[in-house]
Amino acid sequence: MNAHEHDYDDPLAQRLRGLPAERVPPAAVWQRVAAAMEQVPRAQPPVAAPRSSSPTSAGRARGGVWLRYAAAAVVVVAVLASAAMWWQPQPPAAPMAMQESALQRQANTITYQYRQAMASMPHDSVPVELQPALRELDESAGSIRSAIAQSPDATFLLGQLQRTYALRLELTRKGVNPTGIST
Repeated sequence: MNAHEHDYDDPLAQRLRGLPAERVPPAAVWQRVAAAMEQVPRAQPPVAAPRSSSPTSAGRARGGVWLRYAAAAVVVVAVLASAAMWWQPQPPAAPMAMQESALQRQANTITYQYRQAMASMPHDSVPVELQPALRELDESAGSIRSAIAQSPDATFLLGQLQRTYALRLELTRKGVNPTGIST
């Protein structure tokens, strides 16, 4: 299987594949680079100045040390100031209500109504054999809500959430009222 089979319709991909794999600059460019390198004078190693024990040269040497410390302090302050600007605390995140899509608001409304209906039912009289099925429906509803959060444009998920909650309510009603008469 060729790596490019999937993008055969893409004209940009076809043009990119038509480009040469490696582009070498002309020889004249290398000749100019070599000539420029020969013209640049090479730095001579610094020659150490002879040390003098005269009072004026010792004073200059001490002044040079303080100058170096001052320059280092300025550099440290500049680095810290730029780091402080870079690491400023982030503004607080927008409230969740502003980030919710219309589909998420509808899912929240359905979930609220479902929880109200569940609160009106007794939970202690649900048979033990129904507990795994109820747990699975709860997990399924949680997965659907997560999918809605990840894909807020997938409107079909809202119908799945409604059906899941309806099944959960009906199964709970049957467990509470084993005669099968819906309330």
